[in-house]
Amino acid sequence: FEELLFITSTVEVIGGGEGSLDRLLPSVSTGLSPRKRTTSQCKSEPPLLRTSKRTIYTAGRPPWYNEHGTQSKEAFVIGLCGGSASGKTTVARKIIEALDVPWVVLLSMDSFYKVLSSDEQALAASNDYNFDHPDAFDFDLLTHTLRKLKQGKSVKIPVYDFTTHGRQKEWKTVYGASVIIFEGIMSFADKALLQLLDMKIFVDTDSDIRLVHRLRRDITERGRDIEGVIKQYNKFVKPAFEQYIEPTMRLADIVVPRGGGNMVAIDLIVQHVHSQLEEVRSLASAHQAQPLPQTLSVLESTPQVKGMHTIIRNKETSRDEFIFYSKRLMRLLIERALSFLPSQVHIVQTPQGEDYEGRTFHGKRITGVSILRAGETMEPALRAVCKDVRIGKILIQTNQDTGEPELHYLRLPKDISEDHVILMDCTVSTGAAAMMAVRVLLDHDVQEDKILLVSLLMAEMGVHSVAYAFPQVKIITTAVDKKVNDLFHIIPGIGDGFSNPDMWVFHESQSHSRFCV
Repeated sequence: FEELLFITSTVEVIGGGEGSLDRLLPSVSTGLSPRKRTTSQCKSEPPLLRTSKRTIYTAGRPPWYNEHGTQSKEAFVIGLCGGSASGKTTVARKIIEALDVPWVVLLSMDSFYKVLSSDEQALAASNDYNFDHPDAFDFDLLTHTLRKLKQGKSVKIPVYDFTTHGRQKEWKTVYGASVIIFEGIMSFADKALLQLLDMKIFVDTDSDIRLVHRLRRDITERGRDIEGVIKQYNKFVKPAFEQYIEPTMRLADIVVPRGGGNMVAIDLIVQHVHSQLEEVRSLASAHQAQPLPQTLSVLESTPQVKGMHTIIRNKETSRDEFIFYSKRLMRLLIERALSFLPSQVHIVQTPQGEDYEGRTFHGKRITGVSILRAGETMEPALRAVCKDVRIGKILIQTNQDTGEPELHYLRLPKDISEDHVILMDCTVSTGAAAMMAVRVLLDHDVQEDKILLVSLLMAEMGVHSVAYAFPQVKIITTAVDKKVNDLFHIIPGIGDGFSNPDMWVFHESQSHSRFCV
């Protein structure tokens, strides 16, 4: 791949320069009939892809964060281009299955058709709008979206409805991944977009085969007649391929003949991608010997607090006592966390007609976000002291093979970017899950200095990791223990009630939330 290779029987590697490419390729004449689509591919894209050996996540966040809380390396972006019905989706699936990478994002150009004006809507209704012209795509939004994904940030993807020729009200959220596969008939037609592609693949399938694929798809899946499909192909699809798509073949790094059936080509592509991917970096622990950070606030160790810790740390403590005294500590912890929220002077009049100079919360809203599942046990304490507080949930699980945290589910309130967020997790050992949760909140535009990480018990390693990665996040806990053992358990630690939240009595609303997960 570093040099120009030519393998005529299976894969053709073409060195294509971008210097001669204008922003868009030369225009095609108008007056061609548009292709008809009934449903948006975005609706049917699954959050995961199951193969015979494993599950590959196509919507999620991989754990590629270094000790600074930033991405270790940008995602590797594969651009797939080719004519309509050339087998681009099949090639993408074959690459995903062979990569053996757990986190992949699939991005289709079909999601980025432009919003039509009223006049264009009328043309589309009478089949006089050209949807296969480069001007039909919102390349600015597409480039912005792909660039953010490449940087590991969350993005909003429009859901396009081909029956109404417009975008739906609700957009879907997609996260970065180890590999991003971007496919579409005009994948190579924009200069700015090309610069984001690390590998450019052109799927070269014979025109007769593409026509057969279209006939089978449009007749069986879209209820069209054979005459209409052939007419559309001759007037629209074939000229568009010749004038817009085929010329971009010269820009490809790899040309794959015969589409998804060319396993030699796919194996070669996979080998190159693997050579570019970086191994996941473990969290840094270089700062453990330093003093605890100033962003940490530990609940004063009064005899009452010390007594409650004695009870919940005792392995002989009964289930009921463990829950009762843990709840008492959580209530004190939440009250302590609320004292760090911004406030302003507020004067009220007492029943005796006198003025009282008090204080009120100075902010838009307070939202609690629990790291599932142990973080849910802190929700009742937050609800008890914050009236009408909004609750969000993040499910982070440890990959048993890599030992790294992975984001599998989240549900956050709308407009959370304007809120002060209390992030709840009962215990923090290495800090890996807490760091990922903070990173997700930042992805949703929550300001770092508006995040309060609240935990019943933390290890020094976790405190240092979070504080070093996110120096503006306030950390509040009831105690900090010195060590973490080989199983990442805090030493001396606490009872196992938080590692088994099923022993807790949940409110009906919480049980419903867990059921949804």
